[in-house]
Amino acid sequence: MKDCNQCGKCCTRYGGGDLSASASEIDWWETHRPGIFNYVAGGKIWISPVTGKQMTRCPWLRKLPKQDKYICRIYHDRPDDCRHYPVTIDQMIRDECEMLEVRDLANLKHAQRTLDKLMADSRPPVIR
Repeated sequence: MKDCNQCGKCCTRYGGGDLSASASEIDWWETHRPGIFNYVAGGKIWISPVTGKQMTRCPWLRKLPKQDKYICRIYHDRPDDCRHYPVTIDQMIRDECEMLEVRDLANLKHAQRTLDKLMADSRPPVIR
């Protein structure tokens, strides 16, 4: 499995209404990161503070100039949905994650174990 190359596929695919944040995350943003909290409404995230409508893309994702790379402007304060991604190899395949290599696809169970080790500090363990 390759290191993340910041292709942004995960963020562009899930940056709209497909993400959620816990009440504690939202409360924390309200107190400590009001700029992020401005994009929360009715317990939902990435709601435009101008229109009140669900945004189709995460407002914190930025494409680096003249590169095919993206950065998250709230990386250390991002929702757990983002922090825990990816969870499964199947999800990575579906999302065309560029971390996958041919050898990962040849042995999905081994690839999942590798992913679980890589993500151990970022998400709760997957119970099988």
